[in-house]
Amino acid sequence: MSDKVRVYDLARELGLTPKELIAMLEKEGFTVKSHSSTLEADIADLIRDAVITSRQKKQAAASQAATSATAAPKEKPAKEAPKAKPAAEKAEKAEKPAPQQPKEEAPAEPPAEKPELHLKTPITVGALAEGLGKKPNELIFTLMSMNIFAAITQILEVETVEKICDKFGVKFIRERREKTRENDKPKSSEPTEEGEYPMEPRPPVVCFMGHVDHGKTSLQDYIRHTHVTAGESGGITQHIGASVAKVGDQTITFLDTPGHEAFTTMRARGAKSTDIAVLVVAADDGVMPQTIEAINHAKAAGIPIVVAMNKMDLPGADPDKVLLGLQQHGLTPEDWGGDVAVVPVSAVTGQGIDDLLERILLEAEMLELKAAPTAPFEGLVIEAQMESGRGPTANIIVQNGTIRLGDYLLCGTCYGKVKALIDSFGKPVKRALPSTPIKVMGLNGVPEAGDKIVTCANEREAKERAEEEIERKKNESLNVERKTSLEDIFSMLDKAEKPELKIVLKTDVRGSLEAITENIAKIKNDKITANIIHSGVGEISENDIVLAAASKAIIIGFHVRVMPGVNKLAKQKGVDIRLYSVIYELLEQVDKAMKGQLAPETRETPLGEAEIIQIFQTSKAGRICGCRVKSGVMKINAKCKVFRDKELIYLGHVQSLKHFKEDVREISAGNECGIRLDNFEEFEVGDRLELFNVVTVDPFAN
Repeated sequence: MSDKVRVYDLARELGLTPKELIAMLEKEGFTVKSHSSTLEADIADLIRDAVITSRQKKQAAASQAATSATAAPKEKPAKEAPKAKPAAEKAEKAEKPAPQQPKEEAPAEPPAEKPELHLKTPITVGALAEGLGKKPNELIFTLMSMNIFAAITQILEVETVEKICDKFGVKFIRERREKTRENDKPKSSEPTEEGEYPMEPRPPVVCFMGHVDHGKTSLQDYIRHTHVTAGESGGITQHIGASVAKVGDQTITFLDTPGHEAFTTMRARGAKSTDIAVLVVAADDGVMPQTIEAINHAKAAGIPIVVAMNKMDLPGADPDKVLLGLQQHGLTPEDWGGDVAVVPVSAVTGQGIDDLLERILLEAEMLELKAAPTAPFEGLVIEAQMESGRGPTANIIVQNGTIRLGDYLLCGTCYGKVKALIDSFGKPVKRALPSTPIKVMGLNGVPEAGDKIVTCANEREAKERAEEEIERKKNESLNVERKTSLEDIFSMLDKAEKPELKIVLKTDVRGSLEAITENIAKIKNDKITANIIHSGVGEISENDIVLAAASKAIIIGFHVRVMPGVNKLAKQKGVDIRLYSVIYELLEQVDKAMKGQLAPETRETPLGEAEIIQIFQTSKAGRICGCRVKSGVMKINAKCKVFRDKELIYLGHVQSLKHFKEDVREISAGNECGIRLDNFEEFEVGDRLELFNVVTVDPFAN
C-alpha cells in the first residue's frame, strides 16, 4: 500500500463524492485544501474504519427495523382469532409462527412480484447501484457485509450480482439491454437558491491552451474520433467552433479556439467562455514561452488548469523536465505535493486520454456546474461568418436556457429569427440545451466573437433593441475610452476592498526579469498589493496588450521596445505602458506608488459655458437641451455642472453633442448645439452649463 492517497481516490474507493469526503475530514479535524490533496496512510485508514463502522451501524439498525416490521404482521392472525382462553391464545402464539408462515405465504408472493433488472456484462458497482436505484455507498456497504471490499469502478462477478439483486428483492437477468436512469431525474429538478428556475447539472466547457506544435489540435482530433455518440462517424463538422466528447453517460464540450489570444479577448469583453483549461505541454519540449503565457492567461481568468503532458510516445520524452518547468511557473504537480493534475498522454497511441477525460469530469464535479434549461435563453458567440448559401451564421455555446427553432434573437447589433440549428455533427436539430455548441442561422448580420445572444418576445422587440445597441456603439465611438492605468488603482484606495496593482512585466534578459520580480514582491503595503500576472523576456507584444486589457493591468517594460502597431493597440484598449532603462528608478517609482506617496493630484480646468435656450423631447434619447455656447468649447465626455439661479443642481458629464442632426465631438463659442447629459433631464430654459476637465498629475511622471 502506498504511503499517501489522494482525496478523490479515497472518495471513489468509499463511494463518496470528493466534497462529502472533504466535509467528513473537516468534521474529524483534518484540514485539506482540495480534492487533489494527499492524505497520510494512517489518516486514510482511520477514515475507512470510520466509514465502515458508520455503515455497519446503519445496516444493523436497518436490519433490526426490518425484523420488527416483519414480526408485526405475524401477530395479527392470533389477535383476530376467536376469543378462547388467554392461556390457549398464548400457547397458539408461541407455537404457530415458525413452522407455518414461511411455508404457506412467504415463499409464494415474492417470485410473483419480483421486478426484473436487465444489465449487460461487465457490471461495475456503480452500474449495479444505478440499476437498483441505490446510492453507490449503499451498495458498497452491502458488499462489505458479504466480506467483499470493492470500489465504485470495480467489476463484479455475475454470481455476486445475482446475490445482491436477491437481497434487494430484484431478479437479475443478463441481457444486452440498458436501463434508464429514472433515479437521477428528481435530483436535477431542484430549484435554484434564487427560486426562479430549476437548476440542472450541465457539461463542462473546456478549452485547450499551450505552445504551438505541442499537440493541442492532435489531442482534440483523437478525442473527437474516439468519443463520439454511438452511430456517428467522422467526429464533427468543421468550423462549428466546438466539439462534444461522450464519456460514458456524460459529455464534455471542447472549444476549438485558435489559442489563448481568442480566449482572453473574449474575457476582455466580459465573456466567460470556458470552465476548465487544459494546458498541453509536449513531454520532449517542456515549458515554452507560449506555455507560460497560457498559464498566466488561465490564472488571470481564475479557472482550474489540468495539464496534458503530450507526446509521451516519443523517445525524447522527459516528464521530470515538464514537472520542473510547471513548478517554476506556479503550477505544482500533484506528484510533487501540489494540487495540479498532470496527465501523461499521447495523441498518437491514445495513452492516457481516458484518464485526462476522467480528470476533467472530476474538476467539473468539484465546480458543481449548473444551468436552468427552462430559463430564458442566453448564449455566447464563439465565432461568426458569412457562409455561401447560408448567409450569416453564428457558432455559439448555450450558457443558460434552451434555444429553439423559431426563437427571435438579439445578438449585439444583429437580430433575427432562428431558421436552422446545426449541431456539432452537422445535423439539424430543433433545440439545444446548456453547454451545447450549436450553429445558428437566421441573423440579419454577422455578430462579433464574444457577443451575448439572447431571445426576445418578437421580431419588433429584437429589432428595436438592436437599433439601440447600434446607437450606443456609435456614441461609444465618440467617447474617449477609459484607460487602465494607475489612476484607476488609486481611485480604489478609498473603497473597502484591498486593491491590487496588476503588472505585465517585460524585460530584455532573464536576469533583469528575476531581479525586478523579486524586488517588486518585497514591496509591502497595507492598502495595496502588487501582482505580476505575466512576465517574460522580449519586446512588448499584442498578446501582452490583450492580457493587460482583460486583467485591468499596466505594462512595465525594462530595456525593451514597443512596436508602433502595438502602441496603437494599447491606445485603443486604454492600456498604460511604462518604459524604464534603470532598475532602481523602476523600483523606486513602484515603491513610492505602492506607499501612496505618488497619489495623483486632480484639478479642474474650465472648458466653456453655455445657456439652455430650448428643450427638445425625443422618442429615443429622451429630453435634450438646446444650448447657445457663450464661451470656450463644449466637448463630448467632458465634466458638466448645471446651475440654476447660481445654485448647483447637477454634476455629471456630457453624453452626446449634436449640431443640427449630426453627432459631433465639440462645438465652439457662438454656435448652437443639442446636449444630452448623463442621467439628468430635469433642466429648464435659462439653466447655465459649465464644462470642465479634471486634470490628473501622473504619479509615474519623471
